[in-house]
Amino acid sequence: MRNISMSNDTLRSIKYSEAEGLKLDKLSLKLGRSKRQVFLQMIDYFYRTKKDPLDINDDLLKTTLLKQHKEYIGFIKVQEADLLIPAKREMERMTESQKKVINGFNGLLKQNEVIPKLLNQQNQYLHQLEVQYKNIVTQLHEKENLKRLFLDILESYASARDNVSSIGSRKEKEQLLTITRNQIKRL
Repeated sequence: MRNISMSNDTLRSIKYSEAEGLKLDKLSLKLGRSKRQVFLQMIDYFYRTKKDPLDINDDLLKTTLLKQHKEYIGFIKVQEADLLIPAKREMERMTESQKKVINGFNGLLKQNEVIPKLLNQQNQYLHQLEVQYKNIVTQLHEKENLKRLFLDILESYASARDNVSSIGSRKEKEQLLTITRNQIKRL
């Protein structure tokens, strides 16, 4: 702002109508400055900004604002292309990846619910196999015992028959056969 001093300056006067004088009075009262100070500040303002006071729409201001707006929009577009779009793509990729991971974990949870049931069924099946195996082993032992007993009976019959056939009567042979049959029935 220009230093306002009365010394060394040559003062000049400007004539204006009373209506403009009232406007200047109101403006200086509103701003709380002297009319001369307001006038000098207006001159400095228009000189610095190169604005035309007749241009109410202020095309220079519009042009400056539009230029700044275009620069701002350009900056935003560059940021969008350089940062926002790649970040959004990366977030979408991460989201999809997280969905796949979650689906995988959900599948594992379902399998973890099924596996104990399958293990329980397998344990029951193995228990039944074990029981059947023990039954088969027991039956095989019984069969071997029966074979051994039968062979003992057969051997005793054969030796007794040989003894009876040489000297014995038919009644003794019948009695030997009956004893052998009874021994086999007891097996």
